[in-house]
Amino acid sequence: MKGCVWIVDDDPSIRWVLEKALQKADLQTVSFADADAALQRNRTELPDVVLTDLRMPGTQGFAFLETLQKRHPELPVIVMTAHSDLENAVTAFSGGAFEYLAKPFDLADAVELVQRALRRRLGNMAESKEADDAEPDAEIIGQAPAMQVVYRAIGRLSRSEIPVLILGESGSGKELIARALHRHSPRSSGPFIAINTAAIPAELLESELFGHERGAFTGAVQSRKGRFEQAAGGTLFLDEIGDMPAALQTRLLRVLSDGSYYRVGGQQVLQANVRLLAATHQDLESKVRDGSFREDLYHRLHVVRLQVPPLRERREDIPLLARYFLRRAATELGTEAKRLAPEAEVWMEAWHWPGNVRQLENVCRWLTVMAPAPQVEVADLPPELRHRPGDSVHDTSDGPMGRIDGWLKELREELERRLRRGDDQILDELGAQFERCCLETALRFTRGHKQRAAQKLGWGRNTITRKLRELGIDVEADDTL
Repeated sequence: MKGCVWIVDDDPSIRWVLEKALQKADLQTVSFADADAALQRNRTELPDVVLTDLRMPGTQGFAFLETLQKRHPELPVIVMTAHSDLENAVTAFSGGAFEYLAKPFDLADAVELVQRALRRRLGNMAESKEADDAEPDAEIIGQAPAMQVVYRAIGRLSRSEIPVLILGESGSGKELIARALHRHSPRSSGPFIAINTAAIPAELLESELFGHERGAFTGAVQSRKGRFEQAAGGTLFLDEIGDMPAALQTRLLRVLSDGSYYRVGGQQVLQANVRLLAATHQDLESKVRDGSFREDLYHRLHVVRLQVPPLRERREDIPLLARYFLRRAATELGTEAKRLAPEAEVWMEAWHWPGNVRQLENVCRWLTVMAPAPQVEVADLPPELRHRPGDSVHDTSDGPMGRIDGWLKELREELERRLRRGDDQILDELGAQFERCCLETALRFTRGHKQRAAQKLGWGRNTITRKLRELGIDVEADDTL
């Protein structure tokens, strides 16, 4: 039966909204509360697309996916989960999933995804994938939508050896992504060799990469293998590729073009047997335009581009990362792990983190040593975290924030204007405006997910429902899950 979608999820509300959305798109649906019922029916019927949750009573999602792949390797299976991390993403893709859909998701995106899977199914463009036994990368932590894009990319690249250019700000975790790409690749059993091209003097970098023969230059008292030889059979990661000198760019281009190179001072042609990953925080396109980076090398490296999000674009991951770094710092220092007070957690989640994940990790180490009590309050945070750009540095208060924020100063000025004007009921009006601002911002942050927005604001489910009604904020029930 063409156009039939099976929905497998133990949550009846999710089944219901997906049924309505897919039926509205002229697709037939059959729903199951568990995978066992779906597998039983699959003995006599075959759908065109399957949408399945991961965690359910009875047979779990990955086991369900595995069984369907064995029975019908051409059947597109879309995996849904609220527990979204790199391990699940890679396991889903390497196990044969058509796509990985993190909850909460937009219904329009889910319908479009099902339609795309159906087009592949009906167009006979199926592809089968083998499971990947690589160990999960526990050091990549995050469930934010921006990280789901990264996880999907790593999953799709898990059977590939093509070069990848990793872009992102300093401290955002580019080397961790490179290690994950290696760990979930056909070369995972080989070495992973990383080199920061900006940290090595230009006159030594050529020897560092390609090796040298004895007597090639002053001080070369013996032959030495370069990073390309050391990484044979594995992955070579060139960090800060944008700082590579022009002469070495030419040599690297030659290696990428025909796979051959010489040691410094050598006569024997060597063959490179590496997968090349490169990373930079710089705008390589601008460097190409100004002539400081070779355009042909840029295109060789830029086969696949993977953008690592800065921490400020994945703020919901900050508490999770902070707890992980606090535990790890405590283990390293042989002390009890600190924990963040709710106010400190909210404060850190709102901070701008110009140094990204690396800065957060260093702050957690600082707190492990310097915070006076097991629970970290806002006042215990490092001085640079206790005010934000634009905050007043002259107006102080005795509250836990330490300094009065710029927005509080503006609020005072607005109050003074209204008082001078003779307004009454000021608090009622400003309070409603403040609550509206908080609620609308939280809903945008959670992509319309009311329960998560309520959790972020410290409200219960009944409170947010009442506030939405009182403030006249309309949130469509079918927009998100």
